Amino acid sequence: MPVIETRRLKYTYPDGTPAIRDVNIKIEEGKKIAFVGPNGAGKSTLFLLLNGTLRPTEGEVLFHGEPLRYDSKSLREIRRRVGIVFQNSDDQLFAPTVYQDVAFGPVNLGFEPERVKRYVGYALEYVGLKELADRPPHHLSGGQKKRASIAGVIVMEPEVIILDEPTSNLDPEGAEEIIELLSELNYHGKTIIVSTHDVELAYQWSDYIYLMVGGKVIGEGTPEDVFGNGALVKRAKLRRPIVLEIYEELARRGIASLGKMPKSVLELVDALEPGVAVDTNHQGTGRIWIYNTDHYERSVLTGMMRDGIVVGAMGTRSKRLAAAEGIRVDIASNVIDRSILMALCGKQCLILTNGGMVEHAKRRIEDYCEQSGVSIEVGVVEQQKA
Repeated sequence: MPVIETRRLKYTYPDGTPAIRDVNIKIEEGKKIAFVGPNGAGKSTLFLLLNGTLRPTEGEVLFHGEPLRYDSKSLREIRRRVGIVFQNSDDQLFAPTVYQDVAFGPVNLGFEPERVKRYVGYALEYVGLKELADRPPHHLSGGQKKRASIAGVIVMEPEVIILDEPTSNLDPEGAEEIIELLSELNYHGKTIIVSTHDVELAYQWSDYIYLMVGGKVIGEGTPEDVFGNGALVKRAKLRRPIVLEIYEELARRGIASLGKMPKSVLELVDALEPGVAVDTNHQGTGRIWIYNTDHYERSVLTGMMRDGIVVGAMGTRSKRLAAAEGIRVDIASNVIDRSILMALCGKQCLILTNGGMVEHAKRRIEDYCEQSGVSIEVGVVEQQKA
């Protein structure tokens, strides 16, 4: 059963402008979903309908198979279980301090003060803002504001998190940190729904895509299905991901073999014809170590920092630790795939990360080895604090 479903959903603004036109979608639990389309496609309006902020003109929204009810008690519950992060963080952050902003939801639910303190502390720690709890939100950077907004949602322990253009107006590093955070939340079972103009993000990150134009869903499917349909992409006024354009050009020149569409540079390298790709049998592959920074011990980590090792850092907390300890970071984005590429060239790699991303990184590397037939030794360092 879908976690969220809409049936013949329509919404018309008070001035008579139709915004959502007969939308039928099914959001599967635990998936990463992207709604992609130009400005004015209706993505933001649809999101407000999904958690009851707006009420449909026609049709219905179902949560776990039950139609939404619009009495005050029911709306409070659905908005707790389906949280929304707005595109403009300033629309969401209004309290004098970051702590008070994140605490707003639990306080209004009547949580005991000790429980509020515990929940807010966890949420701020999770998004890497614990040290900024007493700072006014308007003194935060764009990326910090976005993470504070996410903390204000996850503190309510929602099942579904909806984010409207989560990487807009962020620099590449800030955008990467937000995507890493969303991937970790999804790894722990949250259903993540985003809207985006970024076709690279939608193609590489999501499990399923809906294309929207003029308030309608004009296409849906896996990223490969959607972006493999050139006519559909053109109709949505989008472009195809760069990695696909390069792949097809290489295939036309006989340099890459046609088959599974690559979603990343790593998969593109795997598609190269023998003799073009890296000769791993000749060079030998490097080893990848994954260091859990939740159990940081300076002596252990510095002992691993030998000459020539390539260091990657995933997540805000690990990057901040590296900066504080003066650890050189060579890879700060797309860390897992780029570490694999380095290992294929014989380099020794060290990935700094924490929490659920430790197991995620290990599994991603092992899955790659199983699918490609290449052997890369991977180990996890879990140094417990005394």
